[in-house]
Amino acid sequence: MIESKIDESKKKWRVVFLLLTLILLLSTILSLSLGSVKIPFSFVLHHIFGSTDNEVWSNIIQNFRIPKTLTSVLAGSALAISGLQMQTLFRNPLAGPFILGISSGAGLGVALVIFLGFWLGGFIEMTGLGRSWLLVSAAGLGSFIVLSVVLIASFRIRSGVSLLIIGLMFGSAVGALVSILQYFSQAENIQAYVIWSFGSLGSLSWNELQVMAPVIILSLLFSFLLSKPLNALLLGEYYAESLGVNLKRARMLIIINTSLLAGTVTAFCGPIAFIGLAVPHIARMIFNTGNHLFLTPLVILIGSTLLIIFDLLAQLPGMEETLPINAVTSLFGAPFVIWLILRKSNLNYSF
Repeated sequence: MIESKIDESKKKWRVVFLLLTLILLLSTILSLSLGSVKIPFSFVLHHIFGSTDNEVWSNIIQNFRIPKTLTSVLAGSALAISGLQMQTLFRNPLAGPFILGISSGAGLGVALVIFLGFWLGGFIEMTGLGRSWLLVSAAGLGSFIVLSVVLIASFRIRSGVSLLIIGLMFGSAVGALVSILQYFSQAENIQAYVIWSFGSLGSLSWNELQVMAPVIILSLLFSFLLSKPLNALLLGEYYAESLGVNLKRARMLIIINTSLLAGTVTAFCGPIAFIGLAVPHIARMIFNTGNHLFLTPLVILIGSTLLIIFDLLAQLPGMEETLPINAVTSLFGAPFVIWLILRKSNLNYSF
């Protein structure tokens, strides 16, 4: 009886995984075809698998839409996985990189780079660091510091609500520091930071993707290795210790991995809401499991697919302007999650 249920669960997982993969491929083709300049599907396929004779369309696909689509896949996967890890670590369904201050800490690091950039110019030339590496380092360090403080607070406070309030307070404090930097900054730097805070998936070039992609891909691969410790943490700290899990080591690895994922995405794309908080719940609703060996690949597929779809919705038909991705994810995503929750009578995900 038990074996038949396990076999049925594996079969369902394979079907869901295959369906999500097909949806991701279809969304990717749509992302390469649709935009201010509509490019036929046939031309997109010819560009990918063969040669083309339209240099203008080929240039749009190669230098603009493929980097944008890859950015959507990387950012969606990274934010979704970081949200999943935070919800499991804190055993709280409301936890996420944005709520607990990871993105706020990353934003402070980016704000320091933008507003104090004229002081850092000599440092960049002296060390040979590029601006992209500096943004990644600053965002990763900022998110790591904020999350570490929240984690230390979690050792003393057992209430999940209190921990969420502490995370929000850290976010408010970081926001205050950014406001002070803005007050004493020049107008062009303020404008640059405000535009960055809107979120963007289309501003990355191939050179920047060469920095962003390796960090996220390595962190995503490492997330699979964290599946067993995360499963043990679902059952409680004492039970995890009885299974031989080193809690301090596991926490630190999860913190480092999450800060790299969320910090890197925030540095390059700005603070993107909804994905990190909601995608893990969507994955659990679809498959009704808390097993991270199943959830990790599903969350990666759902997160990347949704962000591509949201990016398509952000494209205003017949116009060159694009809506801020941060606004689109919340505007369309929040009602969708509310609808799913209203349809689901039991939201017990083994927290």
